[in-house]
Amino acid sequence: MAAKVTKDMTIGELIRTNPEVAPILMEVGMHCLGCPASQAETLAEAAMVHGLDADLLEEKINAFLAANN
Repeated sequence: MAAKVTKDMTIGELIRTNPEVAPILMEVGMHCLGCPASQAETLAEAAMVHGLDADLLEEKINAFLAANN
């Protein structure tokens, strides 16, 4: 099973360790997954910039990973 994702992980770390979550991030409006600035941004920071609830996004990603691993 994949390690639990936390909102303190950077987008770069998240994509490197769990590339299968990229479509989830894209679906919620995070289209710059590969740009240099996003690589150092935490999931919480990215959620804030995009007007999303970081806790809900964290839950959604972890539920997806749990269901698909």
